[in-house]
Amino acid sequence: MFDKKLVSSTNGMLLAGFLAGGILVSAVEAQSGASAAKPAAASAPYRNQPSRIAKRAAAIYESVWGIEAPRVKAVESGVILQFSYRVLDPEKAKLLSDKKVEPLLVSMEKGVKLVVPSFEKVGQLRQAPREIEAGKSYWMAFSNSGRLLRPGDRVNVVIGQFRAEGLIVE
Repeated sequence: MFDKKLVSSTNGMLLAGFLAGGILVSAVEAQSGASAAKPAAASAPYRNQPSRIAKRAAAIYESVWGIEAPRVKAVESGVILQFSYRVLDPEKAKLLSDKKVEPLLVSMEKGVKLVVPSFEKVGQLRQAPREIEAGKSYWMAFSNSGRLLRPGDRVNVVIGQFRAEGLIVE
């Protein structure tokens, strides 16, 4: 029925095609540095991850302290860590802007305590207006000279009685 020469030449071409395709795929993997052993999820950058504040913690921040969206972000190449939050209830959030209370950023894992630096001409690197307003975001900057803390580290922010625990540096 079939011509044996036609079948063997077709098999030969298919085999050559598969080998060429395998070589091409191997060359592309070698150039891109991709490996079949690496899962794609492991290489996803941390900054694309969703907010990791639990709903229960967010409810406590809102009901007790009158704030939402507390976050710590590395700025200025990681030399400064900026803690920011949005005020919902100015009366409850008054403690966070009190200049008499010294804020701390603590990493229990690394044994590090960072403070808000104070400069002679500028003062403390934090927003501390006399009257805070609902709906506005406020921030304070912690000195991270030596880059002891990096994105992905878990930290706690302590301002008097206020504690924001387990925040991840972005």
